[in-house]
Amino acid sequence: MAHLRSAVWGPSEFVGLPPWWLIGEGFLAGFLAAGAIVGSTLVGAWTGRPSLADGEAGLVCAAALALYLVLVRAGRALIGVVALLGVCLALQAPQAAAGVVLAERGRVQSVVVTAVRDAGVTADGRDHYLCSVEDGNGVPLKVRIWRGCLQTTRPGDALSVLYDPEGRVLPRGVEAGAGVPGPLRGLAGWAAALMAGSMVAVVRSYRMSGPSDALTPSERGGADRR
Repeated sequence: MAHLRSAVWGPSEFVGLPPWWLIGEGFLAGFLAAGAIVGSTLVGAWTGRPSLADGEAGLVCAAALALYLVLVRAGRALIGVVALLGVCLALQAPQAAAGVVLAERGRVQSVVVTAVRDAGVTADGRDHYLCSVEDGNGVPLKVRIWRGCLQTTRPGDALSVLYDPEGRVLPRGVEAGAGVPGPLRGLAGWAAALMAGSMVAVVRSYRMSGPSDALTPSERGGADRR
């Protein structure tokens, strides 16, 4: 049972508080991974590189962190938790990166609603509506707008959308009080959880001795006789 617990959660072979350098190592690994995941997605959204903007590079960064934890022989359960948190952060980052780009260089444009569709109920219990819109030249937008699309919205109504003049991210409805910190705020919880999980995994991976040195004299003698 002790061996199984060590393999699943890590041996954590220290007495009292963990060494400060071990805490720093785990935190730094999680911080670098979170920064690489978010940073690569932001660069991709800003420059229009799909492999970065879609979160594929972020998934590679999450896999690299999981591989690092495997190399330091962290507990398997903690490796799985950290890998899952990294994947979740990588999947959430593209929408946040697009919001940052629009908040930084987006322009407001008035569009006309052509159709309204009820998209069901959101997680917070509110009705969710999607508006099909077209610009002033009658060209339909490729994406449906939900920000500002309400139950009272009707075809022919005007909506304000935020679009990228360089066309590298999809337009979206104007949201009151939106700015650069707003989209990134939604990633803060995932990034903090990733750093905390990485720190715990690295701390619990600490071993004072190798597997053979951990045997008692009687166990070592029995192994030699066999």
